[in-house]
Amino acid sequence: EYTISMKKIKIIMTIVLFGLSFLAHYIYTWFPNFITSIFFPVNESIWEHMKIIYTCILIGSIIEFIIYKTKGIKVNNFYINILITSISSIILYLAIYLPLEDMFSHNTFIAISLLLIIFIISQIISYYILNLKEIPNQKIIGFILIILSYMFFTYLTYYPLYNDLFIDKQTNKYGIK
Repeated sequence: EYTISMKKIKIIMTIVLFGLSFLAHYIYTWFPNFITSIFFPVNESIWEHMKIIYTCILIGSIIEFIIYKTKGIKVNNFYINILITSISSIILYLAIYLPLEDMFSHNTFIAISLLLIIFIISQIISYYILNLKEIPNQKIIGFILIILSYMFFTYLTYYPLYNDLFIDKQTNKYGIK
């Protein structure tokens, strides 16, 4: 009988997240409505693309959780894991991408390569969080903060700030308007 370890699942999830990100990029374009605007980018701004990271990690974590349950693999801190890995991934992506964009302008190869690197790092972070001792109240805290994060994303989709992070440079428009 073949057994799968959490490390192998994390390697597989890196590939799943990366593949899922390409699909996530187009969901709003294919199904433009309020629900898809919450979870997926509505334009080509840098900010809207951070939803790809956040939502792919959320979806990937749910898939992973199901795998762990069916395989009998014990994990801790599931909800706080989603929150920490997704937010830290967004911060790290922006911290690396924005200076590169300033130096080289937008480069799709750099943006996609960085996304893969960020997903690798996110899965390493996630591995350690899931193996930590259970954090008290992590379920309720994590769940509430995930909901608040999507409320924040939604607000800024419909009422974006007027700066370079939020502008769709292809259309020179901000947000969903």
